[in-house]
Amino acid sequence: MTHRFPLLAAVPVLFAGLAACGSGTLSADEVATKAEDALEQQIGVRPQISCPDDVTAEVGATTRCTLTGGEDPTEYGVSIKVTDVDGDNAKFDIQVDEQPKS
Repeated sequence: MTHRFPLLAAVPVLFAGLAACGSGTLSADEVATKAEDALEQQIGVRPQISCPDDVTAEVGATTRCTLTGGEDPTEYGVSIKVTDVDGDNAKFDIQVDEQPKS
């Protein structure tokens, strides 16, 4: 499999309706799924993303996740940063690391 993930630039993504019932947090699983959706649209291959923590729904909040692609076990770090929050909608930038994790 070709390593196409490091070729990604920052991907702006709108996560509509992710703010959980006024709790001000976005679930780690839902953030990971939406990031997978966005990257699949951009590169045509669906990665697997795992995020260890929920994300606070406030501008500047970040989380670090792990990406693998299909049958390739190589892991890449992924930074996800909240860039805007408007009611129940949150916008994120997703950045895949250029180098795999060691």
